[in-house]
Amino acid sequence: MANRLADSTSPYLRQHADNPIDWRPWEPAAFAEARERGVPVLLSVGYSACHWCHVMAHESFSDPAVAAFVNEHFVSVKVDREERPDVDAVYMEATQAMTGQGGWPMTCFLTPGGEPFHCGTYYPAEPQGGMPSFTQLVAAVVKAWETDGDAVRTAAGRIAERLAGVAPSLPPAPVDAGVLAEAVASLESAFDVVNAGFGGAPKFPPSTVVEFLLRHHERTGSPAAWRMVTATHERMARGGLFDQLAGGFARYSVDARWVVPHFEKMLYDNALLLRSYAHEARLAGPGLAWRATELTAAFLLRDLRTTEGGFASALDADAAGEEGSTYVWSPAELTEVLGPDDGAWAAALLGVTAQGTFDEGRSTLQMPEDPDDTGRWQAVRRALLLARAERPQPARDDKVVAAWNGLAITALVEAAGALGRPDWLAAARRAAGLVLRVHVVGGRLRRTSRDGAVGDAPGVLEDHAALAEAMLALHQATGEGRWLDEGCRLLDLALDHFADPDTAGAFFDTADDAEVLVSRPREITDGATPCGSSVLTSALLTASVLVAPERSSRYRRVAEAALTTAGTLLARHARFGGGWATAAEAALAGPLQVAVVGEDADELVASARRAAPGGSVVVAGAPDAEGVPLLADRPLVSGRPAAYVCRGFVCDRPSTTPDELVAALRRG
Repeated sequence: MANRLADSTSPYLRQHADNPIDWRPWEPAAFAEARERGVPVLLSVGYSACHWCHVMAHESFSDPAVAAFVNEHFVSVKVDREERPDVDAVYMEATQAMTGQGGWPMTCFLTPGGEPFHCGTYYPAEPQGGMPSFTQLVAAVVKAWETDGDAVRTAAGRIAERLAGVAPSLPPAPVDAGVLAEAVASLESAFDVVNAGFGGAPKFPPSTVVEFLLRHHERTGSPAAWRMVTATHERMARGGLFDQLAGGFARYSVDARWVVPHFEKMLYDNALLLRSYAHEARLAGPGLAWRATELTAAFLLRDLRTTEGGFASALDADAAGEEGSTYVWSPAELTEVLGPDDGAWAAALLGVTAQGTFDEGRSTLQMPEDPDDTGRWQAVRRALLLARAERPQPARDDKVVAAWNGLAITALVEAAGALGRPDWLAAARRAAGLVLRVHVVGGRLRRTSRDGAVGDAPGVLEDHAALAEAMLALHQATGEGRWLDEGCRLLDLALDHFADPDTAGAFFDTADDAEVLVSRPREITDGATPCGSSVLTSALLTASVLVAPERSSRYRRVAEAALTTAGTLLARHARFGGGWATAAEAALAGPLQVAVVGEDADELVASARRAAPGGSVVVAGAPDAEGVPLLADRPLVSGRPAAYVCRGFVCDRPSTTPDELVAALRRG
């Protein structure tokens, strides 16, 4: 049996390379074989850090008897959802339509033409809770295929027709200040006043919503928006969701109180949270948000940075087959490492009890209050980290995803400006260089790489949008024209290949020349990450005030049309439109532009980066610097450095001191 996954750039696929099931990657040859053999396709979709994916692999995919049956009756295809979000989106829509829910691992049965006829998620090795075992499932599918194949294929065709119907959309509606105020009111009514955040268990970090609330507070002074931001940030950073020792946030909390996380750590979560915590720290100064920003950036650079300078996708939830084992502690374990005095002190500080908050009397670490002795805490923290390093460690998914690296680059650039950390900016530049050098092939963007080798999967909309936004952030931070050029090239690719020709401002998630699936996916809601369309809208708005006027109008026109496609979503379901609302706040503010010219302007630049509200554009350099349109026709003032603050097409009198600049920015 050929080992078809061993050379994949996806660690998830490589994890399954030695399964007795004859897995194939998603490729035309797999479906051609299914047609030739007259058998259905078993499609299994997951990702490297997925706990239940590991469980199903261990229980079923590693069983030689199960594999023998599957290999005889199916062509089996394994897909990394992070590498092929287009495939995942199409069949997740089918899974949700058939079962009313979705998740990973996702298990679908397809005709040789790729049409789904039965879908589900995790199936156990033995029947339980009314759920059939995996062996029962595949046996039933084979029986239906062999005894009533025509009916199965007919039903699959109808499902495919429905999936290929009109792409999801909502009636266009304007997004103005009133809509955003109503969105804040809607969020306030859904806010968990006891535990912070939104909704019950499981509770996810509301990253895009928090970013919107921060911008709304800066524009309007809304105390409700600020209260929701600070409460949510505090509860997450003090709870078990946050790694109190090493920094970084887990995927979500299994309870409503942020106590016990699902322990996988994803790049995209930490990038988005780094950005929002840095923005709170910029406004609030040193404190909890500042510390969370520093620890999260340290986690990214220490634990997720690859040898080539990019950022890996995730750390697993499991270590040595046990979820969370790296991170949880008992009082006895604390005492063993720290001694009785410091052990008892740490247990009280970190909420470690004899009963435990996790399995077998062990606890996640929380920090409800700051330590009364910071020196003692740092010594305890170092000792616990050394002891924890001796435990089994979670595996790392080394796959570099263009979109998620874009999110990380943007976050590091903005956090560097907010907290004055040039080392973070240097890391962002290096990551951007890697993605541009490796992921751009023949002028087109590809989604993933590993160990410096690019994968075959083409970039989707979110890759182009998030990476464009990152390039624009680097242009602002460095004043170098090359980043603006790269950002605009990505935006132009997105406009040329992803736009819906029938609906102004609407975009598909796959390019017009991408592989044709049973439907062409389009995501319009913001979830764990902002959707590609909302990120693209933000990037277009930013670019519209960075480029020359002849190019600006196209970007602004498309961005304004795109915002109208989200107006109904924001009016009805604000929790799922945080990225859109974030972009809309920037549009209402202009976006505000700050151009700083002259040498020895460090104080003006630092003041601009601290005081300019989120979504603003800040660029510094020499007057009329080549490749930097925002600095054109911005002279020095009496030979001194100056800052120009503009809103739309109206500019204030130039400021020559930090105090004047801050006052101009605060005039609103």
